[in-house]
Amino acid sequence: MNEPTPDRTAEGRTVLLRGGEVHSPADPFATAMVVERGAIAWVGSEGAADSFADGVDEVIQLDGALVTPAFTDAHVHTTATGLALTGLDLAGARSLADALARVRAHAAARPEDRVLLGHGWDASGWPEGRPPTRAELDEAGGGRPLYLTRVDVHSAVVTTALLDLVPGVSGLAGYHPDAPLTGAAHHAVRATAQASVTARQRADAQRAALARAASLGIGSLHECAGPEISGEEDFTGLLKLAAEEPGPRVFGYWAEAAERAADLEKVRALGALGAAGDLFVDGSLGSHTACLHRTYADTSHTGTAYLDRAAVAAHVAACTEAGMQAGFHAIGDAAVTDVVEGVRAAAERVGLARVRAARHRVEHAEMMTPETIAAFAELGLTASVQPAFDAAWGGEDGMYAQRLGAERARTLNPFAAMLRAGVPLALGSDSPVTPLDPWGTVRAAAFHRTPEHRVSVRAAFTAHTRGGWRAIGRDDAGVLVPGAPADYAVWRAGELVVQVPDTRVADWSTDPRSGTPGLPDLTPGGQLPVCVRTVVGGRTVHLRPDE
Repeated sequence: MNEPTPDRTAEGRTVLLRGGEVHSPADPFATAMVVERGAIAWVGSEGAADSFADGVDEVIQLDGALVTPAFTDAHVHTTATGLALTGLDLAGARSLADALARVRAHAAARPEDRVLLGHGWDASGWPEGRPPTRAELDEAGGGRPLYLTRVDVHSAVVTTALLDLVPGVSGLAGYHPDAPLTGAAHHAVRATAQASVTARQRADAQRAALARAASLGIGSLHECAGPEISGEEDFTGLLKLAAEEPGPRVFGYWAEAAERAADLEKVRALGALGAAGDLFVDGSLGSHTACLHRTYADTSHTGTAYLDRAAVAAHVAACTEAGMQAGFHAIGDAAVTDVVEGVRAAAERVGLARVRAARHRVEHAEMMTPETIAAFAELGLTASVQPAFDAAWGGEDGMYAQRLGAERARTLNPFAAMLRAGVPLALGSDSPVTPLDPWGTVRAAAFHRTPEHRVSVRAAFTAHTRGGWRAIGRDDAGVLVPGAPADYAVWRAGELVVQVPDTRVADWSTDPRSGTPGLPDLTPGGQLPVCVRTVVGGRTVHLRPDE
């Protein structure tokens, strides 16, 4: 494939791509596409492409490559993702001893860091079956301040030296003398740890995360920020960096509750699309803080509730009246119920049609029931979901089964039922909780560990491309049709196929008469597509070396 330098596909140039497979509903057999002034101008056949060849600024020979809309990751923590990429990442630690060895090595390699930061430990899969004690961390970190988040980012283990920097932490909810911190205690310690990150470190981390996203064919990210997550300076700095430098688009959400429309002026001033994202109604299953109707299988409580349905109702009503999206983080079935009842109460106050039109969203929405699924559809709620959660923690022996028991665990992440009911899905990673990995995310949805929750590759792909745009209120993007933004990715992929849970549908869909465009074979164990080029608004933001 001939490759120009990145700036030659900038906005304003007219480019013809030909000789490949263009995934477009405008023409299921398209092999060529024209991009003009940052938008898709035409898609069609190779023969028709001849008429454009002399009138464009550039012709790119695809050599059989696949062209698709760029992915949208609908839930990301960009700076934290970058810090994990550039710092201490414990996601690969296979034991407590391995994790402690990695801490020692990281501390030795970073003698100048005032506070050591790390992420990704998950003791549920370690042979020791427990996280490190404070004494073990004090020794491994050499007595320095150290902050290590669990993989779900809802709890953390820390050293004594870091606790000493947080006055009054022992009196806060969620403080445990020698166990992971949760709740208010965790938030206070996190704020202190993040304050140690310099502006340059933060910008470098953001650039690293955006570059990784672009290299994976991701054209846009939904940043889920908030006062308990990252801070205003981090949020506004990210939006500024993304606007000024070539890379994926960043759409920001700020998770701060409002009681009236006037409370949302700060959200607007920060440049956020909505008061949504990780506005916590509860916590996570791994940290035992997701709020349940019945007790956990491996402990005697039902988790933690941060917002009740009255607070949800007030927030949704305020956002709806202000013409802004509302949204919440809700994982446990009790938390999801509180969201549904709160949104329904808001609809009674301001009108169902206005609530539906606002496209409010719920992050994660893991423990759904037939009743809450129906309510999501009725209220027009978008479910921003992470299929990689099931791949990581589902199954008969996974963390979900440990926390909930096998019967309840099998009900989690019911994507097929949600789609059948008409619930809009937007797929994401919650990176760094799970890695940026769009094709892996599509695979996880199509090959869900619970077979009845599986969806077709095409449905999952649509939810990971067009679904993310629809979640921000844009119906004209995330698809390769004339007039849509020229956000696309070029892939080296194997044979294109149609994969659906029902083989009868698959048999018809692969018949040429069906006109169903194929997608890469995502059967587990096989190689995922490799991104050759990512383009955002007609501008190349990633170019694979040596292509």
